Amino acid sequence: MKTRVLYLVKFYLLSVVLLLMAKPVFMYYNREGNAFGPSDVKDVLWHGLSLDLSTALYLMVVPFLAVLVSLWVRRWAVIRGALKVYYAVLGLILALAFTVDTSLYAFWGFKLDASVFQFVDSTGHALTSVSWWYVAVRVLVVAALAFGFYKMFVWITPRERQERRGIRQLGLFRDGRRGSRRGGVAPLRSVGGQLVATAVMLLCIPLIVVGMRGGLSVSTSNVGQVYYSQVQFLNHSAVNPLFNFFASIGKSTNDIPQYNYFADEKCNELLQGMFFTDSQPADTLLNTRRPNVLVIIMESCGGEFTQIGGRGEVTPNLTRLASEGIYFTQCYANSWRTDRGMVSILSGWPAFPENSVMKMASKVKTLPSIARTLKGEGYSTTFLYGGDANFTNTRGYLLSTGTETILSEDDFTAEERGSSKWGVCDSITFDRLYDTIGQYDPQKPWFLSFLTLSSHEPWTVPMPKQFDDEILNAFYYLDLCLGRFIERFRATPAWQNTLVVILPDHGIKYKDIDETKPLRAHIPMIWTGGAVSRPRTIGLLCNQSDLAATLFGQMGLRHDDFIFSRDILSPAYANHQFVMHTHTDGFSVIDSTGFHAYDLHSDKVLVGTGGAAIDKGKAVLQYTTADLRQR
Repeated sequence: MKTRVLYLVKFYLLSVVLLLMAKPVFMYYNREGNAFGPSDVKDVLWHGLSLDLSTALYLMVVPFLAVLVSLWVRRWAVIRGALKVYYAVLGLILALAFTVDTSLYAFWGFKLDASVFQFVDSTGHALTSVSWWYVAVRVLVVAALAFGFYKMFVWITPRERQERRGIRQLGLFRDGRRGSRRGGVAPLRSVGGQLVATAVMLLCIPLIVVGMRGGLSVSTSNVGQVYYSQVQFLNHSAVNPLFNFFASIGKSTNDIPQYNYFADEKCNELLQGMFFTDSQPADTLLNTRRPNVLVIIMESCGGEFTQIGGRGEVTPNLTRLASEGIYFTQCYANSWRTDRGMVSILSGWPAFPENSVMKMASKVKTLPSIARTLKGEGYSTTFLYGGDANFTNTRGYLLSTGTETILSEDDFTAEERGSSKWGVCDSITFDRLYDTIGQYDPQKPWFLSFLTLSSHEPWTVPMPKQFDDEILNAFYYLDLCLGRFIERFRATPAWQNTLVVILPDHGIKYKDIDETKPLRAHIPMIWTGGAVSRPRTIGLLCNQSDLAATLFGQMGLRHDDFIFSRDILSPAYANHQFVMHTHTDGFSVIDSTGFHAYDLHSDKVLVGTGGAAIDKGKAVLQYTTADLRQR
């Protein structure tokens, strides 16, 4: 048993070492145009280690099962033979992953992922970019690496003689000589011994699973957790190509649905005038062209919990701020999830029923973003969240789209991190938000986005109950924290030159308010702060994704790259008011004809008359997903 345990330890350590060694090789091969030093290599190895440790556990599953079987099966020679087959396959997979990832990065600019399958049917066209010599060399490299990896794994695997000797030393043979005559691994001395050893190994399984998923936190292992730098090459170098490949299979461009509802001409006709990138706003909402910009994204705080839903008593501070600032009364969430809502808010991007763009590392770098545009205007850019910034590749998305500084649960004390199931409770993070603003250079403008988290299931908040309904109580707590922060911030000099944008990432299903109700997607959007010229109420239909273009229109900044974000204050929008909300089963739209809900699976209109409004929704899906596939 000792020999077999030692074998598993050796296998795991060897796997980790191989995964680590691939990183400096990747960096050196792709060094052209990507400057780095020894300290960068060290940082890459350190930050990428967590994914390597997790991946190595996945690779160890087969050897672990082989050892478990060997507790009951006498023939170690047969088991070892089966392991050799596994080593051959594993060696080839590792060799291909390392070689293809390292070689193609110069062409792709992103890590090996499932998009490689796009070239399976057109290999000849793909190879026109390289010479046959280039391919031949890499075939030889793959073969050499695969053979080398295979031999390494075989070398650490106990032979029959080693296994018998180790078992004899522990006195585990029924009869040492008989075991020797049979030439295999004998069962343990008794059924009881076999059961105990089996139980011990089975008890190890939960530990292995925890290691695979990256710990006990809500967030599981994902590519974004290794992102640490503003230099994308360093982030990419830290990513484990094997993990990235298998993690991307469910998110590859091949899996983005192709909504072929209309011919291209008909699709363009339906969308004519809907998307535009010019701004000629008739209204002036701000008293300065270059305000500081604070975007507060309120977790789940949809219209069903605000004054829009007739619940002003739950969010009294939000109600007051709506009357004091600019209140967009007809704003709707693009989607139902935080990862979708954040991309819509911060990148002016649509949301999709089945795919999260935030999780697609190769796609997010192509997106526009408020942070990137303002960074180009000399703004410092920061994101604050009391939870795990690796969740759903949030960190990777933010760093890829211009956010310079990310403050997350790791920047709080252990006691503070334990104040909420999801991380740090809102009262503490709002205090950190206040402190962060106070540390900015008053001579340099800043953009700060902040995501709250306490108004999320399980709805436990650190305050006495104000409502019997724990959900309402959680939103009351969020509102209380928001109101307290605004009052403190209002008393600082920075308030005078700051625009504060307050809106949720999405709403939630509450009681009977589901996707067939317009209130499900209805959200408040409020602009306040000293940069607001005067209180206003704006009743134009808009999505979260329209924030970017509308903001830049007021700031006099071009937003040509925000192709799906509309400046709703521009005259070009007047005759094209239309909003859309997507969810896993379908979408809903609102236009001049009212609210309509459509189910994708049954191809049926659930609410409303459908017709032109639903056709527009289908055209939006067709057009936007086609754009996503091409990025």
